[in-house]
Amino acid sequence: MPDAKKKPCRICRQWFRPDVRVGARQRACGRPECKAAHRKKTQAAWRTRNPGYSLAWRIQARSESEHPPEPFRLPHPLSELPWDLAQDEFGLKRADFLGAMGSVLLQAAKDQLKGQVTDSSRDPVTLPPIAAKDEFRAQVADSS
Repeated sequence: MPDAKKKPCRICRQWFRPDVRVGARQRACGRPECKAAHRKKTQAAWRTRNPGYSLAWRIQARSESEHPPEPFRLPHPLSELPWDLAQDEFGLKRADFLGAMGSVLLQAAKDQLKGQVTDSSRDPVTLPPIAAKDEFRAQVADSS
């Protein structure tokens, strides 16, 4: 088998001769830092193409464990819910899915709030003043 032709490394752009076992499929030279950077890029690309894989794998692995796992660690408002009760009522997979879906919705809501700009030039008092209790009762009695 003839030696593989030289080609440029996709990371450092230095010319290298690919390993004969890998051949034309090799994209990065043999330097450890180039191998690590190329691996990081390929893993990121795979995760972009398969976004739900890791969550589905985790839920599946948790449901197949021999002893019942603890509920997912969830952000603040969701962590206040009784997830042990949800596991008993819906089953482990469904409760984990609900927790994951709640986390995604919560993050989406937070992202929407970050995008909103607050206008500090306006008057901070935009609501009408609160009426005293006696005045409110008098207004309700007058209107009937």
